[in-house]
Amino acid sequence: MNSTAEWEQTLGVMPLLGIAGAAIALLLVMIIKFKVHAFIALIIVSLLTALVTGIPAGQIITTLTSSFGSTLGGVALLVGLGAMLGRIIEVSGGAQSLADEMIHRFGEKRAPMALGITSLLFGFPIFFDAGLIVMLPVIFSVARRVGGSMLLYGLPAAGAFSVMHIFVPPHPGPVAASELLGADVGLVILLGLVIALPTWYFTCYLFGLWVGKRINLPVPDVLGEQQPREENPPSAILVISMLLLPLMLIFLNTGLEALRVAGLLSGEAAWFGYLRMIGTTPVALLIGVLVTATVLGTRRGKGRDTVEKLLDSALGPVCSIILITGAGGMFGGVLRASGIGDALSGTLAELGLPVIAAGFLIAALLRIAQGSATVALITAAGLIQPALADLGAVQTAAIVLSLAAGSVVVSHVNDSGFWLVGRFFDMDVKTTLKTWTVLETAIGLMGFAIAWLIFSLA
Repeated sequence: MNSTAEWEQTLGVMPLLGIAGAAIALLLVMIIKFKVHAFIALIIVSLLTALVTGIPAGQIITTLTSSFGSTLGGVALLVGLGAMLGRIIEVSGGAQSLADEMIHRFGEKRAPMALGITSLLFGFPIFFDAGLIVMLPVIFSVARRVGGSMLLYGLPAAGAFSVMHIFVPPHPGPVAASELLGADVGLVILLGLVIALPTWYFTCYLFGLWVGKRINLPVPDVLGEQQPREENPPSAILVISMLLLPLMLIFLNTGLEALRVAGLLSGEAAWFGYLRMIGTTPVALLIGVLVTATVLGTRRGKGRDTVEKLLDSALGPVCSIILITGAGGMFGGVLRASGIGDALSGTLAELGLPVIAAGFLIAALLRIAQGSATVALITAAGLIQPALADLGAVQTAAIVLSLAAGSVVVSHVNDSGFWLVGRFFDMDVKTTLKTWTVLETAIGLMGFAIAWLIFSLA
């Protein structure tokens, strides 16, 4: 339930835009110049923004805590379980083994390419944050083995998860927009891949190589201290199997839902509900942790006490990441509740731009204003829905993808993904803006250009 449902915003578009801009500027100044901890700064700015935009005093705390809680509900379990899974793979020597195999097959010079391709494959069924967390120990191990800036390896991999999450169903944004606009999901998948693959190569892989040579970022110890090299690590095939297990369970969930929508299965059967539950991301990751702890832990001679301590050691380093990510969601929630997004999108819808350009611009400004790519994509789809009555299947799918492109630009301090990447890569805010924000904006611009080309040729 929206805690501000009975309150109506009376400020106009320009005052709201001014408040949003001032809030973001204040947040950056507090963190960069005055070195205020990001968690505290986000809480302060969220509270001030709620007060200045006129949210009733009795509803401010509920707005803050509900936005914080909803973000944690989606992130905390994934980050915690993913960190545990990554810690076991790291300590067992599995990340080292997989890194050795990738370097052997691709060569050291192509290690960033290998990580990116692996992440593109893993990114098809799994969400951005969960996929990145699972890949982190492999990324770190390759970076330590080959050497050079961590950005050489981290940006191609993280960017791969981002482009798949944004453009390719079964991820929630393009799926929801496809349903709202009546687009064929299969066609959206096909065209989404047409956009995602070249976009990743130019904006993530090549940009990662370029910026990695200019910003020397050491490999962080966010997953725990670096382990000594294992003399008898598990095979790369076994490690890949452990990584694929939760991904395949999630993909099972997606496939079952597709069969239900197609009318081939009944969603009312009890077994269907249980299988769907097993395929949800938190449960799939939980199963992955339990199986990996057994296969790479106790079955390889580690005592249960040792495995328990390893799992516990994974949680400490990520607690800060979880809280900062939740606070970023809180700030985005305040911006949404204040009515900034509604006022902005309503004005843009009346400008008379071509529908594909208007959709991209609306989604982009909603993304900048409130942070959530999925919210920006779905909201923009609802706004332009009446204009699509006479369009064909390919043009409709292209518009869905143009909205997706707009929803990814300018990732900044109100985006939980901004904090997730920045903290896991151990970057300060300024470096994150120069790397991740630029990369996400490039993804959006190139994706929109290809979507518009498809739309024009259809």
